[in-house]
Amino acid sequence: MPINILMPALSPTMTEGNLAKWLKQEGDTVKSGDVIAEIETDKATMEVEAVDEGKIGKIVVPAGTEGVKVNDVIAVLLEEGESASDIAVTPQHAPEPAAKTTDTRPKPEAPKPAPVAAPKPAPQPAPQAAPQAGGKRLFASPLARRIAAQQGIDLSSIRGSGPNGRVVRADVAGAIAGGTAKAAPAAGAQRPATLPGAPSFSAFGEPEFEIIPHTTVRKTIARRLQESKQFVPHFYLTVDCEIDRLLALREEANALSPKEGPGAYKLSVNDFMIKAYAVALKQVPKANASWSDEGIKQYKTADISVAVAIPNGLVTPIIRQAEAKTLTQISAEMKELAGRAKANKLKPEDYTGGSASLSNLGMYGIKSFSAIINPPQATILAVGAGEQRAVVKNGQLAVATIMSATLAVDHRAVDGALGAELLAALKRLVENPAAILI
Repeated sequence: MPINILMPALSPTMTEGNLAKWLKQEGDTVKSGDVIAEIETDKATMEVEAVDEGKIGKIVVPAGTEGVKVNDVIAVLLEEGESASDIAVTPQHAPEPAAKTTDTRPKPEAPKPAPVAAPKPAPQPAPQAAPQAGGKRLFASPLARRIAAQQGIDLSSIRGSGPNGRVVRADVAGAIAGGTAKAAPAAGAQRPATLPGAPSFSAFGEPEFEIIPHTTVRKTIARRLQESKQFVPHFYLTVDCEIDRLLALREEANALSPKEGPGAYKLSVNDFMIKAYAVALKQVPKANASWSDEGIKQYKTADISVAVAIPNGLVTPIIRQAEAKTLTQISAEMKELAGRAKANKLKPEDYTGGSASLSNLGMYGIKSFSAIINPPQATILAVGAGEQRAVVKNGQLAVATIMSATLAVDHRAVDGALGAELLAALKRLVENPAAILI
């Protein structure tokens, strides 16, 4: 019998996702392990592999559909000898028709109209915001409705490609690009329309702008950071570290690397900071913790979530047990994770968990900054650029390379003195980098 292909749960917290792209079409033969679709989750865009073998008999949820619930049927697979006539599936993602209400109460008798001298002209119906063709209900995604309203387009003039003829964003964009979209009935003066990529002006002097729809990743970043600042009591500690010895050790270590081949490496300052932060957390274990309603979670390993910028926002792949790894191991792992992050190829286990976070903007020339804690973690280290500054050594003015590091702390799990102890340990390790190799 036909096999339903369900929307998979690609992470422990996933409840819905966007079906970004189908890589197989109706009639295509698939084998177990073939990549059939791309799903956009709240963390990344991930590939979906076929579990069974057969032929794609029907695509239930088209590409571009947003908010598909986990375990919804997205396609149907036919086994050998089966045909499309064997398929009996109701699209779960399609909007349900409006529920009919049954009123059993007796209806009052309509009053008889009073006689009038002459008939009055019937009032004209008020213009509707979204006319319905033939009196039928129009199915459209919220984003499609918003874009159509902004552009002043009649949605009923657009043929929908979604379940039950649902109009999605791609349908509206295609109608505009193809010139087939019809203008909506005028309903008074409207604000100038906007569309992704199209300029817009405001009668009130607002600058030109364009609307860029939110990705699922961007929505998740916004939600989590807002929750962090609302519910996590942040406080910040900053320390200046002299990194001349660290830079010298880095240069010496890189000079020992083979010029090419599998053993070649190039250590960065960030690699040293990941290692130093992990060792510092092991030296001050009470700070390697997080808050929970049941009690303080104190972690046994320093799993460092490292912020990586990607086109859609920010992800934090994890270097697990960083305190026990060599600098070359951390460097190789970080390069591999960063590359997969930018290619949207991270797996849930690559970014789920972590005991503390590190964010480095030094490569952009940022002197210092304060980062937002990544819940449920209790600390995040913000690393600035190393720069030459005037310092006093033994009562004499001198020049040294100084790097500012700011620790953001969840005051529920880590108190001020404990946070200061952690930063002091970090400073000792950074200024005496040979200690992190022991």
